[in-house]
Order: sequence, then structure tokens, then C-alpha cells
Amino acid sequence: MELLRLGPAGQERPAVRHEGAVHDLSPVTTEIDGAFLAAGGVERTRAALREGGLPLLDGAEALRTGPPIARPAAVICIGQNYAAHAAESGNAPPEQPIVFFKHPNTVVGPDDPVTIPRGGTTTDWEVELAAVIGRRAQYLGSAEEALGHVAGYTVGNDVSERRLQMDLSGGQWSKGKSCATFCPLGPALIPADEVDPHGLGLRSWVNGEPRQDSTTGDMIFSVAQIVFDLSRYLVLEPGDVILTGTPEGVALSGRFPYLTAGDVMELEIDGLGRQRQRLVAAS
Repeated sequence: MELLRLGPAGQERPAVRHEGAVHDLSPVTTEIDGAFLAAGGVERTRAALREGGLPLLDGAEALRTGPPIARPAAVICIGQNYAAHAAESGNAPPEQPIVFFKHPNTVVGPDDPVTIPRGGTTTDWEVELAAVIGRRAQYLGSAEEALGHVAGYTVGNDVSERRLQMDLSGGQWSKGKSCATFCPLGPALIPADEVDPHGLGLRSWVNGEPRQDSTTGDMIFSVAQIVFDLSRYLVLEPGDVILTGTPEGVALSGRFPYLTAGDVMELEIDGLGRQRQRLVAAS
């Protein structure tokens, strides 16, 4: 089952793809957001599908795909969470999760254009497994219970402007992470009970040339460990998005050129779908 938001930016309508067909989800909810997830939206959707209560959505394939979660209150990111990526960045594996934030308004659809910021010369790609919170998480007792607070998973691109992140950051990374359009999400939110987050393949390409090719097995901190750790010092709310880190193969490594206007990024994660974005210059 794939939860979708389809239509023009700001006018997306909820939908669900099931057994190859796209159904209108509006009989169940007006939006796929934190409130929907917290109110058992995944199970309500499954029940509606079983009962035949969701009509087919005519023309669904021609509609733009928006981000699969609406208006997240927070986009929380974990830095250098893959051993090989930490090494290519010239750093030892972190002993504790590195946490930074992207402004929530960076979230766009999986195939929307990505804007290189004014003066940007070091724009970089980062395919990441994104976990979406479905139940409030605060002071969790163990990592084992943490996954029960995850509603689902999707593909994320933690687009970065490295000069802002590294040289002008003042020690914090969010300046280089929060430029407009810097968080493509989607295409779909896949329910957590249909995904094993521990062995997923992640891949990226630029202009058709391979860049990243790894698995979540290279994670230093698992999704469960991340959610548990975050819950100790902030409150995770339904709809919050966690980007769980990127594998090796980014431009920061020095092995590849940074992105320029006209370049095309493509990203995919096993079972979660594929993204495609064209880079454009800021107006």
C-alpha cells in the first residue's frame, strides 16, 4: 500500500495506490498529515480498501506527485550516519548521532525542480531513508519500542549547499540545508509494517551516471536507535520527518563535481520508489 498526495503544489489530494490501482482517499481524510497518522489513518485506509469504499482516482497518473506528508512541523536530520560516508568526509564514525534541522518549508515533491541558491557553487545530493513519525515519542524506554512510533518510510533527498554548511555555518549545518526546495520527499509513504528498514538498497545518479550505491546496513545508528535517542531530548510529534543519513558517493568526497543548473538528480530506495529532479538557478 502506498499513501500519495497528488495534484498541483498546495492543492494536493490524498490517494492510495493498492495492487496497481490508485484510489481517491478523500472519503477517509482530507489530508495525509500528522493528525491523520495519529488517528490510525493507515489502518483506516486498509479498512476502506477491504470494504471497497474508495473510488478509483481518474487521471491519477497524469497528476503531479507531491510530498507524501503534508506540512511536517519538523524535518530532523542525522549527519554522517553511514560509516563509508563519514570516512569520505574525512571524519571518524560519530559516537553519538549528529543532529541538525532543515526548515520544514524545504519539503517539495519528489520530481519538483530543485533550486541552486544565489551564489551557490557547491550544491550536493544525498539520498536518504526518511522515517515519518506516527505516534508522539518522548523519553522512550528503549530502542526496541521506538519503531512502534514510526508510521512509515519514504525517499528523501537531503540537498546541501556545502559552502553554507561548512564555511559559513558557525558550527551548525542548517544554513547549508535549509535553502528553498532542499528536501524532496516521496513519491509515496509506505506503512512501517511493510518495510524492513535495516537492509534497503539506496542509489543515486546525476545525469544518468551512478553516484551512490549502498544499503541501510552501513548505518552506524539504526532507525530504532535514532528515534530512541531523539526522544530523550526532544518530543517527536506525528508527521515529523527524520532523514536518517546518506551513504558515500556525494560531491563532498571530491570524486564528483558539484551540481549546476540543468543537471538531473535521480534517487531510489528499494521498495519505496524513485525521485527525479532537475536543478534550476535561483531567480
